[in-house]
Amino acid sequence: EATLDLTERRRIRSAIRELQRQELEQDEETLASKRFRPERSSHRQDDKENWPRSRRLEEEQQAALAALSEQLEAITSVEELTTLLRAAGEYEERKLIRAAIRKLRAEEIE
Repeated sequence: EATLDLTERRRIRSAIRELQRQELEQDEETLASKRFRPERSSHRQDDKENWPRSRRLEEEQQAALAALSEQLEAITSVEELTTLLRAAGEYEERKLIRAAIRKLRAEEIE
């Protein structure tokens, strides 16, 4: 209903604002609870099942890097190492090749 009393209108508006504020807080709480849900137990189980496979892949990668390191020791040309560097895809491989290049350049300087 329409009212002509200004104080009553102010009380109505403040009550409406308070209701809107409460509704907004409830919405924020709902979003926060959805955003920070704990992981499902089945997801943890999947991780446990995949753990041996990822462990095996990590060991294979370490073996491949050790073999590459031995191969790099045999190379004495910076140009060969540079071509290997450009062909390398993995970060760890590039890291080893760059270290070998730095070592060769230091030896050349000496």
